[in-house]
Amino acid sequence: MIDLAYIREHPDEVKKAMEALNTTAPIDEILELDAHRREILREVESLRAQRNRVSKEIPRIKDPEEKQRRIAEMRQVGERIKALETELGPVEERLRQRLLEVPNLPDPSVPIGPDESHNVVVRQEGELPSFDFEPLPHWELGETLDIIDFDRGVKISGSRFYILKGLGAKLQRAVINWMLDVHIQFHGYTEVYPPFLVRRECLYGTAQLPKFADNLYFDSEDDLWLVPTAEVPVTNMYREEIIPEEKLPIYHTAYTACFRREKMSAGKDTRGIKRGHQFDKVELVKFVKPETSMDELMSLIHDAEDICRRLGLTYRIVQMCTGDLSFSAAVKYDIEVWAPGCQEWLEVSSCSNFKDFQARRANIRYRPAGGGRPQFVHTLNGSGLALPRTMIAIMETYQQKDGSIVVPEVLRPYMGGVEVIR
Repeated sequence: MIDLAYIREHPDEVKKAMEALNTTAPIDEILELDAHRREILREVESLRAQRNRVSKEIPRIKDPEEKQRRIAEMRQVGERIKALETELGPVEERLRQRLLEVPNLPDPSVPIGPDESHNVVVRQEGELPSFDFEPLPHWELGETLDIIDFDRGVKISGSRFYILKGLGAKLQRAVINWMLDVHIQFHGYTEVYPPFLVRRECLYGTAQLPKFADNLYFDSEDDLWLVPTAEVPVTNMYREEIIPEEKLPIYHTAYTACFRREKMSAGKDTRGIKRGHQFDKVELVKFVKPETSMDELMSLIHDAEDICRRLGLTYRIVQMCTGDLSFSAAVKYDIEVWAPGCQEWLEVSSCSNFKDFQARRANIRYRPAGGGRPQFVHTLNGSGLALPRTMIAIMETYQQKDGSIVVPEVLRPYMGGVEVIR
């Protein structure tokens, strides 16, 4: 959530930012509601001051008629205050709802552009792998090796579901466990295992609601929502809390299954396991002081890309332009791995600095060690990494001419010593 005072003081700048984001937001309505709210509050404050002053004067009035007249006046003042307070509630709620619809402001470092075609490739690590045979896409490899069952996944749950079998299931489990260990042992994260169901307010806190409600799964009876990413429960661990400054920064990593309706990608990537309504992911979440958040973003990118490097995958870092930023990110970099069978770059991590946008929505603050008012933390998150696209890159990069897949060396201890999937 953007600071209301900032919108009030810099309306033209905020509107210009919305144009750069290639979106619209109810800025004019917010300003009107804010002006109306402040007008009501001013009148209420003035009437309360008047009532307090006259209430002190009434006992000293000698004339009974004058005293009764003043009492009657104050009764009318009290009724007016009640009427104004009744009017204030809906105005404040409408204002709050409209503020929730405003995306984060892009950082000045973000390149201006209307859509993904203006994203900037910052660097590429590794050469595109070459083969002395025609590399197969993962869906052919998976079916031939009997480690992915598409038909039975659809039979059980419908389109965009599949089953990992045998060494396919073991490989994904190995990747997840290995990634968690790397982030814990080498990058300084503390592992948490959060619930996969969250309350509605948690999704407002991380800004999936209200904008993306159609892409979420939920239980209407208990109003509990399946997590679209571990970012939601992990960020909300500190919801409505004030963290002592000495405890910052806080780094958490978490594995969860993730659940998203792929409505926005209807008709895209229907083959294979690239897009599914359910997928696994290891997430990285940071809570930091504002002055360190951009450095923490670079560190977060390093932690995520270290997984690609250790796996021996070719990858690149891409900075999102304004038109391709997520709703809540002030600045965002994607990590994309090369899938030689699909012949495309696949996003396996989006590393974002939200600044105080999520912290304002979830009311996550820290108390400065030297005293003073609590300040909003800055939150960051990124995948470290997302499955199944990491699986796709491994399968297609390490495939052999005979259709087998070599297990990356770092994963073999997690595979019980299996070196090749045949």
